[in-house]
Amino acid sequence: MSYTHWVDRIANQVLERCRSEGKDECVLNGGLSVSGLQHIGRLRGEIILNSIIAEKLRDAGLRVKQVLTLYTMDPWKGKDKQLEQFLNPEVGRKYVEWPLERVPDPKGCHKSWVDHYWRDFGDYLDYFAKNVEVITTGEMYREHPRMREFIVMTMRNREKLIEVINKYRGRNPYPKDWIPFEPICENCGRIGTAEVTKLDLDKYEVEYRCTYCGHVGRAKLTDGKLPWRVEWVGVWYTLQVDFEPYGKDHAMPGGSRDSAVEIAKTVYGVNPPLGTWYEWVGYVVNGKDVGDMGSSDFIGFTPREWVEVAEPEVLRYIYIFHEPTKRLTFSLDSIYQYVDIYDRAERLYYGVDKPSPKEKDYLDLIIKSYEYAQLRRPLPKEMPFQLPYLHAVALIQTLPQSLGEEELMERVIKRLKETKILTKELDDLSRERIKSRLIRARNWVNKYAPETYRIRVLNELPDSIRASLTDIQRSKLGLLLQELEKIDVWNEDNIKEAMKRVPRENKDVEKTFFEATYLIFFGKPSGPRIAPYLAMLGKDFVLNRLRDALR
Repeated sequence: MSYTHWVDRIANQVLERCRSEGKDECVLNGGLSVSGLQHIGRLRGEIILNSIIAEKLRDAGLRVKQVLTLYTMDPWKGKDKQLEQFLNPEVGRKYVEWPLERVPDPKGCHKSWVDHYWRDFGDYLDYFAKNVEVITTGEMYREHPRMREFIVMTMRNREKLIEVINKYRGRNPYPKDWIPFEPICENCGRIGTAEVTKLDLDKYEVEYRCTYCGHVGRAKLTDGKLPWRVEWVGVWYTLQVDFEPYGKDHAMPGGSRDSAVEIAKTVYGVNPPLGTWYEWVGYVVNGKDVGDMGSSDFIGFTPREWVEVAEPEVLRYIYIFHEPTKRLTFSLDSIYQYVDIYDRAERLYYGVDKPSPKEKDYLDLIIKSYEYAQLRRPLPKEMPFQLPYLHAVALIQTLPQSLGEEELMERVIKRLKETKILTKELDDLSRERIKSRLIRARNWVNKYAPETYRIRVLNELPDSIRASLTDIQRSKLGLLLQELEKIDVWNEDNIKEAMKRVPRENKDVEKTFFEATYLIFFGKPSGPRIAPYLAMLGKDFVLNRLRDALR
């Protein structure tokens, strides 16, 4: 029985829909509100999930457009964390309930709140997906003819719309004369605080009274927004959406997704897009899950911060490997673990490693997830050189920080050849991958690595450390020197085996042995796994340091 990846299952459903409707172009949409921090959790459904479905549809011969809708007309809530972005939070209170796109940049470096917080996400989209078109709801209301069509339909079908929406409003139904539009008050700048008193479709405008400031005025139907349940359908209609993932908050039976689907079908005669819900992504700080990443709560970290320390394909792989409904967590100080997972998948994909008995049970999932995670096509026939992340971390810290990129590369390649990690000439892609990983490892060490992984190699051994060594420590270091001198091929595995051959009578002796080893190389009694660092330091340096310690 052949294995079906969840990506294939969804893609086949979308493919069937687009073909049955005879559309020239299949449209995949995602939606985000730029209410604050644009974290990596927002890449999961709205960007990465859509991008792999898009690639599958293109492979099947369809024209596909991937769109991301930014809900920029939503009111700014002025939560505590949002207010804290301003130098003076009291200044920020003025903008509570303003449309997001009209709130100024609290840092003063961009045109608006939206523009500022979009940069660390929008400027990095190309790392995670190809050819994503971005449109804002503000642009839709002001410029898109299909949104204008939809608004006119909405006003002409108010009676039916009110009947359907009130099914979902329980004890707070809309009155029969309700006009479904939220104008921006021209006096106080707020949206959602005005009661529409009159509609003039010929002039495409409304009259309103603001319940916040009391202002009475007129507004074009381009200067405001539809209520959110209706607006969602309006986006589907405007963009002619065929598929749209949505967060779990919309997925409850009888919730917002169900109501939007019924509104689309019953009021507008629109075939709603297919969709699938996805779980939120959690944020881990210092080993503790602090909850779901959140935009307006400023919890999490951005795509910019991810690509500074890890390849985008690593995140794509993790999202693709797991069903969208599984909650995942991420921590910047654990980046090396996610990279290791991805690297293992790569080695299994190319057959460099053999799967463990457990991995055999889901090897097809690993292989397909790795393949779908790749943005660069076609994939190389043979695996390019893979530099393990923690080896890159070791190399970065055992070489002078002052080295430029090119000199760093040459020194690293020399070390890799000396330690027999690298045994053949590098192709261009392999060199590019080494350089990328070194730079990202350096960023991780400098910004996020736990103290355990931060080391500084002692260029010279201080007399104070040499004098502090006990007789037992000196004895064990002497034995270590003898074992290391026997090594023909200087690499991590052989160093580990040599260290194992140093007798350790009990746990106290073992502890004191490792403390001495860390002290003479790094000046502190503990640190990361030491064998990779000794490998990268080179045999001559390590043996000379041990001899120096035993003087």
